[in-house]
Amino acid sequence: MSSKTLMSMPTGFPPGNKQPCSLRRSFTYPSVSPCRSKFWFWVKSGAFALCAIFIMMPILEELPEIIRQRVYYHRIRAPFVFDLSHPAELALNHTINMYLEPEEGISLGIWHTVPDGKWKEAQGKDSAWYHRSLKDGSPVIIYLHGRTQTRAAKHRIGVVNVLSSIGCHVLSMDYRGYGDSTGKPTEEVLTKDAVWLQRWAKEHSGGSRVLIWGHSLGSGVATNTAVRLMEQGVLVDGVILEGAFKNARRAEPQSYFYRVIFLNSPCSAYFCNGFSCQTNFTKMRNPLLFLHSEDDHLTTLRNAEQMYQAALSVQDDKRVRMVTFEGSLGYLHNGLYKDPRLPTIIKIYILLR
Repeated sequence: MSSKTLMSMPTGFPPGNKQPCSLRRSFTYPSVSPCRSKFWFWVKSGAFALCAIFIMMPILEELPEIIRQRVYYHRIRAPFVFDLSHPAELALNHTINMYLEPEEGISLGIWHTVPDGKWKEAQGKDSAWYHRSLKDGSPVIIYLHGRTQTRAAKHRIGVVNVLSSIGCHVLSMDYRGYGDSTGKPTEEVLTKDAVWLQRWAKEHSGGSRVLIWGHSLGSGVATNTAVRLMEQGVLVDGVILEGAFKNARRAEPQSYFYRVIFLNSPCSAYFCNGFSCQTNFTKMRNPLLFLHSEDDHLTTLRNAEQMYQAALSVQDDKRVRMVTFEGSLGYLHNGLYKDPRLPTIIKIYILLR
């Protein structure tokens, strides 16, 4: 027998013999206790859960603000570097900046623009003069802007100039959390502040008519305000809605991704069903004017027509009007102020009230 063969044999057995079966069975791995196995499973699971909690805590703390930003985009400001207390720097030389307090601890930044015919007289005047001017008999329009940016946005100044040119006072308010206004925006506080401002304007304007202009998100605030005031026994003199939408869910670019992914997600109903203009129209009894561009890319003309029909279901066509603008003009969602027909349209609407 070769040395190679001898070395491969187990020690203590003659060449050619096999290892007994009883000996082979004795070489087994030690078993782990089931209780001990479960113990370590729960230890690992607990450690993982603690790590997840520590990671998620900062996110959960910021979740309300993330959702609020998703609805209102109030942290997006343009012009990015501009002192809102100096509207004259944006060619609003017949406008004064003021801060009003609807409740303790809340300050709202508001521009008061007088009718264009008073611009010379307005030079160098203080807030007391502006307050007194509200009683000159001219219509007063509360301008409620859409989401993002501030009252200094170019298209918002464009609307203010149009209204001033036809002899109206304009109160342009930044909602809570927008611009230099304090607080945080919610549907309830935006409506509450607009109701307060309407009452303030009525109180300081004597017998002048006070109308509400709502653009985009502002259309939801405007219709909420009209309904809230009606419930309090006050009928708003008129509501003008530019680029209105059915509810906050529809105040978005209607892309395929948005419609399929976001609108159908479970979380969308949580924060996108507020500001329901469609519901408000069935309750409102004040004059209404819809202004809508056929090429509006944020809220479609079809939606506007459906809202118009909803309003007509409870009021006649003498109190509810709709004016559309050709899509070929390229006004989209923010550009109606550029139309040369707009001053006449608004003037006729106000005169008919």
